Amino acid sequence: MSVLGKWSCVVILLDYKSERALLCALRVNTDKMANPQNKESTKHQTSRAKQILSAMSLQEKVHEMSGNGIWPTVKGMMFKGHVLPVKAGGSQKHALPSISFTDGPRGVAVAKSTSFPVTMARGASWDIELEKRIGEVMGIEARAAGANYSGAVCVNQLRHPAWGRAQETYGEDSWLLGEMGGALVKGIQQHNVMACVKHFALNNIENNRFHVDVQADERTLREVYLPHFKKCIDAGAATVMSAYNKFRGEYCGHSHYLLIEILRNEWGFTGFVTSDWLWGLKDTRKGILAGMHIEMPGAKYYTFKKVKKLLDKGDITMQDIDRLVLPVIQTKLEWAERKDTQDYPASLLASDSHTQLARETAEKSMVLLKNRDALLPLNQKNIRKLAIVGSAAKTPNDGDRASSKVVPPYIVSPFEGISNYVDSNTEILYASENRLEDVKAVCKEADAVVIIAAYNHKEEGEFIHLLGGKGKPGKKPILAKIGMLSNGDRNSLELPERDLKVIEKVTEITNKAIVCLVGGSAITMESWKEKAGAILMTFYGGMEGGNALTNLLFGEVNPSGKLPFTIPEQANDLPFFDPYCDSIEYGYYHGYALMDKKGKKPAFPFGFGLSYTQFSYANLQVHTPLLTAKNNILKLNITVSNTGKVAGEEVTQLYIGFEQSKIDRPLKLLRGFRKTHLHPSEEKTISFEVSIEDLALYNPEDKTWQIEHMEYTIYVGGSSVTEQLLKGYFRVDAGSGLKT
Repeated sequence: MSVLGKWSCVVILLDYKSERALLCALRVNTDKMANPQNKESTKHQTSRAKQILSAMSLQEKVHEMSGNGIWPTVKGMMFKGHVLPVKAGGSQKHALPSISFTDGPRGVAVAKSTSFPVTMARGASWDIELEKRIGEVMGIEARAAGANYSGAVCVNQLRHPAWGRAQETYGEDSWLLGEMGGALVKGIQQHNVMACVKHFALNNIENNRFHVDVQADERTLREVYLPHFKKCIDAGAATVMSAYNKFRGEYCGHSHYLLIEILRNEWGFTGFVTSDWLWGLKDTRKGILAGMHIEMPGAKYYTFKKVKKLLDKGDITMQDIDRLVLPVIQTKLEWAERKDTQDYPASLLASDSHTQLARETAEKSMVLLKNRDALLPLNQKNIRKLAIVGSAAKTPNDGDRASSKVVPPYIVSPFEGISNYVDSNTEILYASENRLEDVKAVCKEADAVVIIAAYNHKEEGEFIHLLGGKGKPGKKPILAKIGMLSNGDRNSLELPERDLKVIEKVTEITNKAIVCLVGGSAITMESWKEKAGAILMTFYGGMEGGNALTNLLFGEVNPSGKLPFTIPEQANDLPFFDPYCDSIEYGYYHGYALMDKKGKKPAFPFGFGLSYTQFSYANLQVHTPLLTAKNNILKLNITVSNTGKVAGEEVTQLYIGFEQSKIDRPLKLLRGFRKTHLHPSEEKTISFEVSIEDLALYNPEDKTWQIEHMEYTIYVGGSSVTEQLLKGYFRVDAGSGLKT
């Protein structure tokens, strides 16, 4: 389903913010919206859940409202080097299972499990089927580790690339987030593991995430920051996790508007909501009345004593408690009664097929940004000496070390991957980034130079203040200082100084330097990008990242990744970002939509990525030039050809243009994509369908989704660069059969 769910149309003439526009209003039928599941099974589970609830004491009900404590996490980190599943609720007396939580999103954050490339890297793959396969492995490994509840689905939007947890999400575009997040939900839940979608909502700043108050107008909220969450709910997500931050003055964990009015009443969500850990709930009564079902990881506000006191005072009623506990019981029963199709022994953790998938994922995620004079792929026969330098050349570097940390049995560094690949005729040279004269010396000897320029967990990641307090400029959290956890939001969008110096030194010697960038999101490179011969965005590549990079460098694999974000030429082309602010206004525009609106040229555009072959587009055919009430699906196809000499994969992107709108809207928005494998000289016809619902804007005055009657532009091609896309047109007209 689209963001609007089921709908019906009426035509209205609306004076909207002093601009006359003929619009088609979509009325959302919330009564018919629900997660896809068997009706008879749901009816049975609801009946059983009500029976169990009626037989419970108050103490038993309160037990279902919180986790059983954080000690397993602490004990696991201290004595095992990884966390253990955290349980919540459960009752032998009532034959009610507990939930057993494992975090994500780059794998199962328990035991010795498979470490996939970070979510941002997987966003760069633009591969929905691949992401579903990854979700299946996460579901399998969660079960093998004793968990039935996964926190892997993070779809917070990349509003600004300095955000410390950028690596945990799929990119800057809501459509991409929703499609990829929905695929992960389906994969995880295929193995009877409840998927948790987080962090709901507007969680886009790290250092002051526990206190920042986010303001956004209703169109911005509905059109920019919520649609991807809705897609994950429509994919069947069992649970949702609230965000730490405030929204319009109220903590998200207390927000009746977000958790009940939108999530439950409008979207038809029937599962349960948990708080983000430790500081995600601030008030017992507010949490209960707002629909916060479970406080995680243990009870601070949802204690029996505090709940009983509120009941005795009449501040809440038993009906309030029952409304909170019933969805928890019902969801547990639904998932407990699903039949397994296989066993889940511990031997499945980081098994060969899973680690091979991790390598495939890394290979399909890396983005080739520059390749002057076809420098890549390297031909080993022509390389007698190969220099590998840079801060992350030998260092295993798979990303954040906080809640998303995965402990795999091994991590392949770039140096290790390349060294294992080349034969005895190629000598590998290395010099530390701290010894620039040595770097210069080995590069003078080398036939080719690979620079691994990187951020690490000390410079970006999840900010954890031990007391949940405010971040302060220039002050790192205690555990970040000693390297145990991450530092939060980035201080700069440029590379760290250590690698800038290496790049400067190497490019003085050769114009064929191959720069491989490791990081969670956009890295600006104006000071050196013209000097480099080739540039690869590799992200944090997971346990097989070094092998995957090697395969791309030597042409065993053709790069096919596309940027899931915009890389600006300068930071001031982006929205305002202050990681220490107490309050911030999120505007309607960011990313490529902002660049389009301002007429700014990015360094590298959203959706961009090179290949070792070339692709061309032709024959755009629009089969539904007029959308009507009955004929409400835009259908089109386009021919994609591989005009080069090697096989490769191309991501075909579809954007809808709103240039004719009389209301302030983006010039174009992503509304479809396909990743297609093509042999040399092969061509394929790619078909797209776009629902009329996905053209809609939100009118806050009458709280409806509306479609403008006008001409729309279709853009199709290999990136978001308007001038390089094929164009077509279609209309939605007042006289198109839509009834008043």
